[in-house]
Amino acid sequence: MKSRREFLKEAATGAMLLGTASAAERLALASSQAGKSKVVIARDASLHGTSAQPDEQKVLNLLDKAMAAYTGRQKPVEAWKSIIPAHILAGQTIGLKVNGLGGRGIATHPALTLAVAERLQQAGVKPGNIVVWDQNAHFLQACGMTINTDPSRIRSYPADSAGFDDQESSWGVAKIRLTRILTHDCAMVINLPILKDHEIAGVTFSMKNMYGVVDKPFLLHANGCNPGVADLNSIPAIREKVWFTIGDAISSVYDGGPTFHPERLWYPNALMVGEDRVALDYTAWGMIDRQRAAVGMPSLEAVERKPNYIATAADAAHRLGTCDPSRIRLVEV
Repeated sequence: MKSRREFLKEAATGAMLLGTASAAERLALASSQAGKSKVVIARDASLHGTSAQPDEQKVLNLLDKAMAAYTGRQKPVEAWKSIIPAHILAGQTIGLKVNGLGGRGIATHPALTLAVAERLQQAGVKPGNIVVWDQNAHFLQACGMTINTDPSRIRSYPADSAGFDDQESSWGVAKIRLTRILTHDCAMVINLPILKDHEIAGVTFSMKNMYGVVDKPFLLHANGCNPGVADLNSIPAIREKVWFTIGDAISSVYDGGPTFHPERLWYPNALMVGEDRVALDYTAWGMIDRQRAAVGMPSLEAVERKPNYIATAADAAHRLGTCDPSRIRLVEV
């Protein structure tokens, strides 16, 4: 395993390409090239119009806008090809990990899931090599997905029906079994969480969405999910396969989460894109706290729900990303 210094040296000489590096290497390389971890927030205030569900074409357009801002490639297919390694595009399976725990009122929007699947296919991924999944069938249905295992179409099936590894994966306090969708079916997983307040963890977004890949997520909720979230995301299969997030901040709950509370619903009308899961969660925390302040509510820290797992994930033991705002390059479009 090369040292970070060696990675930086190769980055400077152009000897390493993002598409061939591991997740940890990609993060180190991206940081070295730009000096900061890049997080893109793309917004469109007109997403919903007069409908409860966002306009599908506008969601697709917003996805293109976010990907263009993140990659610097204006053509959607070229943007996706610059993110997904060529050997995966050529014939391996990509998972889309959605989140339907909160029910239909606060789940990953099907318009976003389908937009990502459409662009992946245009970039060369066969329909049957795309798997949409979550923890169980109920959560998938809340995300507007129908169970389907037809290899000629986009597939959708839950983690619990696919089964879990026979042996535990372990990192710190995380001693759990991972779904075979992650460990066996998929070469890469794109994380599609939904932005929410969380009554225990404070914030649930990029890293907390990984609780849907394990057999017993309730074992990782102690102490505000700290260090549970950070330890879980440090397990190699998650660290290496789930390195790109397209976060659904189209609608959100700023209190009472992770379940749906319509009186606490608000519409950021945004997508959040990035590879640094810690920087994404730190940014998400700020968004929720600003909304709470806007409606006269105290901060998460003031109500003793500060998401401490974010700093833990950034520490020297975990090195999953950064929560230092001076090292985050926030791009809003």
